[in-house]
Amino acid sequence: MDQASTRHSGSEAMTSAELAPTSCATGAPARERRRIHIEGQVQGVGFRPFVYQLAQRFGLSGFVRNDSTGVLIEVEGCALDAFVRGVQQEAPPTARIRTLSQAPLPLLGDAAFSILASERQHEVRTLIGVDRAVCAECLEELFDPGDRRHRHPFINCTHCGPRHTITRALPYDRAQTSMAPFAMCADCAREYADPRNRRFHAEAIACPNCGPQLAASIESILAAIRAGEIVALKGLGGFHLVCDSRNAEAVARLRQRKGREAKPFAVMAASVAAWRRVAEVDAAEARWLEDAARPIVLLPLRPDAGLAPGIAPGLGQIGAMLPSTPIQYLLFHEAAGRPSGSDWLQGAPPDLCLVMTSANRSEEPLVIDESEAAQRLAGIADRIVGHDRAILSRCDDSVLRVIDGAPCWLRRARGLVPEPIELAQELPPLVALGGHLKNTFCVVRGREAFVSQHIGDLDQVASASFFRETLEHLLRVLDLKPQVLAHDAHPDFLSTRIAGDWGLPTVAVQHHAAHLAAVAAEHGLDLPVAGLALDGYGYGEDGAAWGGEWLRLDSTHCARLGHLRPLQLPGGDRAAREPWRVAAALLHELGRGAEISTRYAAEPHAGRLQRCLQQGLPVAGSSSCGRYFDAAAALLGVCTRSRFEGEAAMRLEALVRVPRVSADGYRIEGGVLDLRPLWAQLAELGHARAELGAEYFHGTLAAGLAELVDSGSSADRRVLLGGGCAVNRPFLQALRAALARRGRKLLTALRLPPNDGGLSLGQAWYAGLKLLRDGGP
Repeated sequence: MDQASTRHSGSEAMTSAELAPTSCATGAPARERRRIHIEGQVQGVGFRPFVYQLAQRFGLSGFVRNDSTGVLIEVEGCALDAFVRGVQQEAPPTARIRTLSQAPLPLLGDAAFSILASERQHEVRTLIGVDRAVCAECLEELFDPGDRRHRHPFINCTHCGPRHTITRALPYDRAQTSMAPFAMCADCAREYADPRNRRFHAEAIACPNCGPQLAASIESILAAIRAGEIVALKGLGGFHLVCDSRNAEAVARLRQRKGREAKPFAVMAASVAAWRRVAEVDAAEARWLEDAARPIVLLPLRPDAGLAPGIAPGLGQIGAMLPSTPIQYLLFHEAAGRPSGSDWLQGAPPDLCLVMTSANRSEEPLVIDESEAAQRLAGIADRIVGHDRAILSRCDDSVLRVIDGAPCWLRRARGLVPEPIELAQELPPLVALGGHLKNTFCVVRGREAFVSQHIGDLDQVASASFFRETLEHLLRVLDLKPQVLAHDAHPDFLSTRIAGDWGLPTVAVQHHAAHLAAVAAEHGLDLPVAGLALDGYGYGEDGAAWGGEWLRLDSTHCARLGHLRPLQLPGGDRAAREPWRVAAALLHELGRGAEISTRYAAEPHAGRLQRCLQQGLPVAGSSSCGRYFDAAAALLGVCTRSRFEGEAAMRLEALVRVPRVSADGYRIEGGVLDLRPLWAQLAELGHARAELGAEYFHGTLAAGLAELVDSGSSADRRVLLGGGCAVNRPFLQALRAALARRGRKLLTALRLPPNDGGLSLGQAWYAGLKLLRDGGP
């Protein structure tokens, strides 16, 4: 048993030295006792120390403890109303109170206020804390040569450090985390027991004498990076692969070893001040960079950034991040010459920018332990640096971009998971298994929807194992047994097959209905709703490939009000990786098929495809909006082959300054938006005027969709937008403006990715409402 358990069991529970008054002052409220129970994110956030100190301020007696459903307080004294107001208004910044209930109790006359051992009496209903970046107070200690935690790689307190990735079970106590093997030294035990200390009941408390140990010195790690080596470095949710972002040879070697031909790398700099030397950073982007979740934030690169060209080839943007862990901060501190205090972060941060990318081979799950690293990272990393604090839940970095001051998430993971989405009404216990790409799953407990961290694409055995491992972990931590499984309607998705293995009732949810339901759930909207679902692919209700849909969703079915005119996809799925094929089919349709073999002369199959189209051989079609972006990129010669998902759309977007509308670029007939006039214009512009063509494409597509919405039967002025195309900044801005001119308001995802990373929430919401309508599972 660890020290935390022995020091807080039974009668040995710590009590305050100051006694509560035995009677109330004249004119004060009468002395009373109450039981107060609080649910929400109230464990692992310093809530019990906060309650203890608040009770001292008001001269109250009683106790506080964690339990399976939150925090239980019994408090006695004369100022209980003021105490409750203080709990609600002054709670720790990372806490989230969902409910607070009170009940009167008989007076007991206890002499002091105590923190008691945690108790588990019911099913778990409390929340798991999220991992948070090192706080300002800990940074001051980290860089203070006189502090006993000076340059300690695992410094943390009640307001920062690991939570989710080290939690085995709830309630959140040291014995339930991967810190259990580390017995506190006398100094840490004293701080843990002192209500005046920032580490009062900080379950992950540690110091150089008793905490985890890093396997190599910070000095040697930085020296290896500067020498051009690739270092696998253990973080909060897994290992990162790290190298010098200004070393073009090291970056190229990392790409070759990792099997990541062109997908951009994230880069870490010491502070916002350091990033302003490299990229354009507005106020909202700076706030997100410094947020305690420490997401990767997409920023426009400066022309003179000086980073290796292989970081984000052809995109003009970079995934920027700040240090999150003490280890990462110490690398920059070492580069700065080990200054005292933290002023150097803003005043003169070192000119060091580090590639900080997930430690895995391309598309595999993140590596989280040393033995796994030795096996899977051999041949990628030149050296592996771990530590002896176990990671219990692998969790990648979160990624966002800021559009019109609001976050647009591309990936939701570390720092945000497993904070739940609050639903508008309680649903039966269920699990929604998400889609096949960018997979997440969603566990519903009452009105809480816990969307998992980014799992990735489920087309590899390792990803499927990660899916099962993470789902089992979350169900165990939440102590939840689902009654129903929701899944995508595609019969061949792995998540669909997994649903059949559980022996539970299942609900199939059409892909694009789930996209809209996810936005509805996040905004607290009941059905019916109407919206645009714009993505790369989804299994349509007619069995065809959908992806550019104007839909009305109610509690019984999803009605297709309109859609993009289907494009031909020669080669089927291959066309998604080779956009020139989609463009070739368009050229043929426009009567310009003879140009295919010359426009795409570098493609060995161009001549053959030209002949097949001339012969009228059958070709699969799709209304996918993602393929529209691919077609425009290929017609303009911007991108004819996509080396990673979304590359063509990203390269096209990089050319846009101001979206333009071609007045005669589209037509709408029978609820079908036809862009053939625009395709002809783009084919004429070609590569020579690609920038102009990109601007016309984004603006005209947005204008046509806004008119399609207006021509539909929906009287609701709200328009929901889901699907991966919603992460495109100029397109989203143009669509929002076009709808606003027609008196409509666009609602998008703000807490989850609009792409398939948010699909599981929509499946859960739609399936849950269907179950309630039908009388339950």
